[in-house]
Amino acid sequence: MKDTEKFAGAKYVVKANFTVDGVVEKHDVIGAIFGQTEGLFPKEFELRELQKSGKIGRIDIKLKSAKDKTSGVIEAPSSLDRAETALIAAAIETVDRVGPCDAAIKIESITDVRSEKRAAIVARAKELMRNWVVKDGHEIEQLLGEVQRVDKKIKAVKYGRERLSASADISKSKEIIVVEGRADVNNLIRSGIPGVIAMEGVKVPNTIKNLAKRKTITAFLDGDRGGDLILQELMQVAPPAYVARAPWGKEVEELTPDEIKAALNRRHPPGEKPSEDEPKPTREPRARTRREPRAPRKPREPTPPKEPSPLLPVVEDLKGTLEAVILNGEGEQTGRMPVHALVEKLKESEGIQTVVFDGIVTGRLIDAAREKNVDTIVGERVAEGVRVPRGIKVRSFRDLN
Repeated sequence: MKDTEKFAGAKYVVKANFTVDGVVEKHDVIGAIFGQTEGLFPKEFELRELQKSGKIGRIDIKLKSAKDKTSGVIEAPSSLDRAETALIAAAIETVDRVGPCDAAIKIESITDVRSEKRAAIVARAKELMRNWVVKDGHEIEQLLGEVQRVDKKIKAVKYGRERLSASADISKSKEIIVVEGRADVNNLIRSGIPGVIAMEGVKVPNTIKNLAKRKTITAFLDGDRGGDLILQELMQVAPPAYVARAPWGKEVEELTPDEIKAALNRRHPPGEKPSEDEPKPTREPRARTRREPRAPRKPREPTPPKEPSPLLPVVEDLKGTLEAVILNGEGEQTGRMPVHALVEKLKESEGIQTVVFDGIVTGRLIDAAREKNVDTIVGERVAEGVRVPRGIKVRSFRDLN
C-alpha cells in the first residue's frame, strides 16, 4: 500500500528503525514512546494530546524477534508543519528503553506525503494527456479522410475514349450539361452543379454523341461567337434538348455560382428565344425645340489612310476556328493551339510578344500574359469590365479592321 493511501490526510511520515535487547511486543514499544516523551514539551505538544487533536496519526509498528533480540520499524504520520514534525521525530529518537530492556531508535527519514501525491498526480496527468492526444489524432485523421473523400468528389475526372473532363457523377446522371472546356467543368463542379462534361474542342466527340442518345443534354456555352459555332456543330450531330448561354461577352468559367444558376434557369429548347429577366427600358419621346441655324462648317482636310495592321492576315486565318496563335518579337508564329489551352500554353512558354486568338479577352488571360511580359493581345472580343494594366495593348478583331 502506498503512503498516500495508508496515511491519508497526513503531510509527513516519520520513519525510524529500532532494536531492543530482549523480546517485546508492539504495545511495549508504543508505551515506551508515549511514556518517555511525556513531559519533554508543553502539554498541548505531547504525543497523546497531538493524537487526540489529529495532528499525529496512529503510530504503526512492525517488528520481529530472534535470538533474544527484537528489531523493527516505526512509522508515525504527522499533520504538523516541517519544524514541529522534525521536533517530534527527534523526541522519539531519545527513547532508550522498552520495558526492562535497553533499546535504540534511529530516525531513517521524514517523507513528504504530498510530494508523492504530487508525483502521482503528474503521472496521471501525463497519462490523461497522452490518451487525449491519441484520441484527437484519430479524430483529426478521420476528419482529414472525410475532407479528402469530399475533395475527390468535387474534382473533374476523365471520361470516355477521348478522356474528356467531366464530373465524377457523369455516368449516373440522367441529365447532363455539355460545356466547352475543362475550366468550365471545374467552375460548375465548385458551384454544386452535377452531371457536367466538356467538349474540349470545336468538333463534337463520339462520347458526347453517344450520351446524347441516352440522356437529356443541355448545352451551356460561352456568350460569344465561339459559343454560336459550337451550338451549330452540336445541332448537326448531337442536338441538345436545351440551350443555356453565359451573358454576352462572358465565359462560363468566369461566372459566379449565382450567375451559373440564373443562366441554367433561363435554358430553353433550341430555336426558342430565352426569357428576358428584365424588360428593356423604353425611351420617352423628347419634345423638339427649335434650334438656331448654325454657321457652315469648314470642310475637313482628308486624313491619310492608316496602314493595315500586319496582324490582319493572322486574324483572317483564325476567324471561326476557336484557335490561338502566339508570336515572338520578330512576328514569327511559335505555336498554335485551341483557345481553351491558351492560358496553360502561356504559362509554360517564354519570349512571347503577341497573342492572337478567336475568343474573348478575359482578365484571367491578361493576368497570364502580364506574367510572361506579353506586349499585345488581340481577341475576337474584349469582355466587359476587364481592367487592362499598363504595358499591355489589348485589341479586338474589329479594332484591327
